[in-house]
Amino acid sequence: MKEELTEQELHQLAMNIVGKDLEKLGFEFLAVNSKLKKNPQFVIQKEKQMSFVVVRAICHPQKVSEMDKELMQKIKDHALKFEADTYYAPVGLGHGDDFERPVVKDEAYSLLYPGIKKV
Repeated sequence: MKEELTEQELHQLAMNIVGKDLEKLGFEFLAVNSKLKKNPQFVIQKEKQMSFVVVRAICHPQKVSEMDKELMQKIKDHALKFEADTYYAPVGLGHGDDFERPVVKDEAYSLLYPGIKKV
């Protein structure tokens, strides 16, 4: 039987995708937190400006465009204490053949990643 990725594995995959993007964008990593439900996932810096990044693995039927506004406001309030920017990084993940099916171990996956969004 084919084994679906766990919530933690989906989270790790999303973090890897966002982490590579942040590297390409020239950010320096100050802290990384890959535990589920621990926010933010990345504390980064570029040109002396600190930023907090919240990463979410999104699977069907959730929409990549939907954001937990209450959580993001909490993170933003916390970031302000450090004069840091806040970003949201949603990563839509689905099976390689059909985005609406779950991601399965050792099989291709579909990706919908619009990039980091300033909150």
